[in-house]
Amino acid sequence: MSDPRPRIRVLFVCTGNAARSQMAEAILGRIGEPDFDVRSAGTHPGGVHPFTIRTLSEIGIDWSGARSKSVIEYLDEPFDYVITVCDQAREACPVFPGEHESIHWGFDDPAAAQGTDAERLAVFRRVMGEISIRIKPFLAVARRAYGRGPAPTGREA
Repeated sequence: MSDPRPRIRVLFVCTGNAARSQMAEAILGRIGEPDFDVRSAGTHPGGVHPFTIRTLSEIGIDWSGARSKSVIEYLDEPFDYVITVCDQAREACPVFPGEHESIHWGFDDPAAAQGTDAERLAVFRRVMGEISIRIKPFLAVARRAYGRGPAPTGREA
């Protein structure tokens, strides 16, 4: 029997929708099933970075069919959370209609990393790890807020 409750809708936003927001969408989409409906977009989308696809494949997520999307595609859709993952997107993010919580998580832009491919790939892996760490407590809090998790015990920080 399927859960009749609507899924928690989350939009991750960054500038290019090339790395950080794509990683966040993929990771929350995987570990948040079946409670979350996750999307990502950019204020100035420019294509998914090949290292994004590679680092996600290293953790078992096939992201080869992903595409960069503009925030404009989602302006008419309701979200429970709009999460910006870079400072530039926070400044340029349009106002989404409806009631939702706006959250900002600042991460380094791995697509801007310099050096050899190995050095740049290490930055992608680090940022992906930081995103994963941030998503886990968010997932628990959002599930509780929407009645999908254990009741708070009063000991959460």
